[in-house]
Amino acid sequence: MKLHYYPDTDSLYIDLNSKPSAESREIADGLVVDFDDKGGIVGIDIDHASKTLDLKTLETESFPAGKTKIA
Repeated sequence: MKLHYYPDTDSLYIDLNSKPSAESREIADGLVVDFDDKGGIVGIDIDHASKTLDLKTLETESFPAGKTKIA
C-alpha cells in the first residue's frame, strides 16, 4: 500500500495494490474509489485532502510489521 499526496490538486491517493484501475466511482463528494476488472478495490482518491485530513501525522496500528508512527 502506498500513499501519494499531490499538492497541485490537494488530493491524497491511497494505492492499495499494483492492479490497474478499470473503473472509478465517486461514492461521496470528493471521494473516488478505483476498482479492478473483477470489482476489487485498488485505490482511493480523496480531494481537498489538506482541508479534510490531518496530513501532518501518519500512524499505523495492527500491521504485520508492528506499530509504526511517521511524523
